[in-house]
Amino acid sequence: MNKKTLNDIWIGGKKVFVRVDYNVPMDKDGHITNDTRIRATLPTLEYLVSRNAAVILASHLGRPKGSVVPEFSLAPVAKRLSQLIGREVKFASDCVGLDAEAMAKALKPGEILMLENLRFHKEEEKNDPEFSRQLASLAEFAVNDAFGVSHRAHASVEGITKYITAVPGFLMEKEIVFLGQALSNPARPFAAIIGGAKVSDKIGVIENLLSKVDTLIIGGGMANTFLAAQGFAVGKSLVEAEKLELAKTLIDQAKTKGVNLLLPTDVVIADKFAADADFRPVSVDSIPDDWMALDIGPKTAEKYAEALKGAKTVVWNGPMGVFEMEAFAKGTERVAQAVAQSQAISIVGGGDSIAALEKTGLSNKISHISTGGGASLELLEGKVLPGIAALADK
Repeated sequence: MNKKTLNDIWIGGKKVFVRVDYNVPMDKDGHITNDTRIRATLPTLEYLVSRNAAVILASHLGRPKGSVVPEFSLAPVAKRLSQLIGREVKFASDCVGLDAEAMAKALKPGEILMLENLRFHKEEEKNDPEFSRQLASLAEFAVNDAFGVSHRAHASVEGITKYITAVPGFLMEKEIVFLGQALSNPARPFAAIIGGAKVSDKIGVIENLLSKVDTLIIGGGMANTFLAAQGFAVGKSLVEAEKLELAKTLIDQAKTKGVNLLLPTDVVIADKFAADADFRPVSVDSIPDDWMALDIGPKTAEKYAEALKGAKTVVWNGPMGVFEMEAFAKGTERVAQAVAQSQAISIVGGGDSIAALEKTGLSNKISHISTGGGASLELLEGKVLPGIAALADK
């Protein structure tokens, strides 16, 4: 990694602005239902505090669209963080202005201050220079530990770096190292598993990966479009008719590049899109007109698992079927097991894939679970992320 890291700057006694991604789910009473994103930043925060930095935390929560929306306050997050880190986390009623400035100024080495939701100001998402300067004025250094928003050129992510030096936190550094390595110099054989509902969401990823991987495995709703492109009748399955020609092109590209492109040979079909639907596995050439494919079939799941056995690098993004419904979760669960059991460097991104891993209790068997769905997809597409590009070079 050719970026400066936390170890390259002297932070003792300094005020450090840390952009985190604490966009966590809450119930209607304001209780956090999953604190994974908060826990993921603890190594960075504990390092800073142990080095006597005064830590000023900034995050967004929800989509308040530039106005103050009380249910999107970060106050409950500050409270949860203070429980997790075992010390008081002070809370400012805004992220800029007199209260934030006074509290930041009074902050002592080893103390933590959390600012109120950045997106209560429309200037955050507009990457407004004056807003960026106000955020920067609170500290002497910036740390970006929010990979999940690093594909956005926002004030707290990109704009602030015009005024103070920014380096990655440990979580961000891990993302850059794992995903960067997979794309630039992967251990081979390199297999990628791409799922999810639509080809259109992942076109750039598939195109970029076709020039990098040895094996490309396709599942989820998008597989129907590939099957239809090959001339199979897929009944009432979700198909993007306008992407059939593109799917044909991608199949041809895989052949030309010598990539082993794997598509379902059997699917689990249902008579309706519902948890209580009638369902059964059938070969892809036997889908009835009024049924729909909602998961890869058992033979396909085994074929995909077999293909992952010898892999040295595996990247997985997107489920193999409608895994929220028990009847159509088996394909995703089998792939999760195969990824976890492989000896490969494994990188999993996307909320659904991560949820499937957690459901099967296999998260601890994965080399790296990416915290940013959209950001990891853009990196896999080969795009430059503004939040990473803006970090200080060595």
